[in-house]
Amino acid sequence: MQFGIKPIYSDRTFSPIYKYPLASILYAGFMDRNIVVEKGNYTPTKERDVELVERKGLGHPDSLIDGIMEEISKELSREYLREFGKILHHNVDKGQICGGGTSVDFGGGIFTKPIYVLLSGRATEKAEGKKIPVHHIAQKTAHNYLESLLPDLSVCNDVEIVSRIAQGSSDLVELFLRGPRIPYANDTSFGTGFAPLTPLEKLVLSTEKYLNSKEYKSRHPEVGADIKVMGLREKDKIRLTVACAFISKYLPDLPSYVEARERVKQDILSLSGKIVDCNVEVTLNSADNDKTGSVYLTLTGTSAEMGDDGSVGRGNRINGLITPFRSMTLEAACGKNPINHVGKIYSVLATQMAESLAAENSDIQEINITLLSQIGKPIDQPKVASVTVITDGSFRKLSATIKKEVDSRFENVTEISNLIVEGKISLF
Repeated sequence: MQFGIKPIYSDRTFSPIYKYPLASILYAGFMDRNIVVEKGNYTPTKERDVELVERKGLGHPDSLIDGIMEEISKELSREYLREFGKILHHNVDKGQICGGGTSVDFGGGIFTKPIYVLLSGRATEKAEGKKIPVHHIAQKTAHNYLESLLPDLSVCNDVEIVSRIAQGSSDLVELFLRGPRIPYANDTSFGTGFAPLTPLEKLVLSTEKYLNSKEYKSRHPEVGADIKVMGLREKDKIRLTVACAFISKYLPDLPSYVEARERVKQDILSLSGKIVDCNVEVTLNSADNDKTGSVYLTLTGTSAEMGDDGSVGRGNRINGLITPFRSMTLEAACGKNPINHVGKIYSVLATQMAESLAAENSDIQEINITLLSQIGKPIDQPKVASVTVITDGSFRKLSATIKKEVDSRFENVTEISNLIVEGKISLF
């Protein structure tokens, strides 16, 4: 099967990209998706006196392991498709990075202890008389991901990658294969999504993406990938606290470091003026002590080289942010299979629903969507689809629009699987 051309399902398991022939029957009421829409009676997040938002950048250990395990899931999915014409059961969402050790000074340094990467979870290793090289795929994928994201890291020399991925439990594998038309949920869990983003959320997200963009890195290779942005808004004043790992070989001395740090700070301030119209204060690497020369200097641009650990699910949510003032789920989406694991699918679906509704209905001030599954039930039939909306328009009219949109998205829920495998959906 040529990836990206044909549907990811074969007739042996599921129908290709379900366009229900029964759509008219479903709308006639034969399928009750239990969509509940409520009017929010609370202050919208952007109007509260205090708001907190965080993003852990691509090079942060938590984001690194999220990215590694999600890439492994995608590569396994592609291998299953090539060999069997369908994606087999897997959930590789239990990875761990144990930080290494380095001795760093301006201009260079050495590793004193390798970074240890543990790949864990479950995956199908044998099917239809064929053996799938799960461990080889997982280790190679992890190696390639680290190499592409951290070009100053010698993965061969300074990273130990170990796979402990095992065969999945028989009951979940059997459940995975059920459902001739729609996959059955392999867990009872919920996913959440909200929209639109507040100005602070946009700023925090944009700041990290800007500093980690290819264009910025080409101009400033001294800026590492481990960039953490914490945003605080108190009424109309925003304070950004940014931690940015600088790479030692591009900075020969302390003055060059201080100059680079100031440049990054000014770049953030310049970016903020394009996103928000309020006062912004930026603090960069606040733990630095210029007098003693104790500054955030690394060999490779990630704190994983100096003892900082990372675990799947401890970082950003589906929309790339950590938002304690918003609805959130603790589900670790990265690495879960894209076919029937609702912890992944419902998180993506809820976010897509919220973003689409907010974009198409200007009277929506804030919308929050929570989708609950029930293990063993078709994923297009949630236990409940709960929507809370704040609007300055007609709630009754908007409620009908929301129910129609939510229902429509559930009808095409399996399309999410294709988009995830093709890498068209960001999960962290």
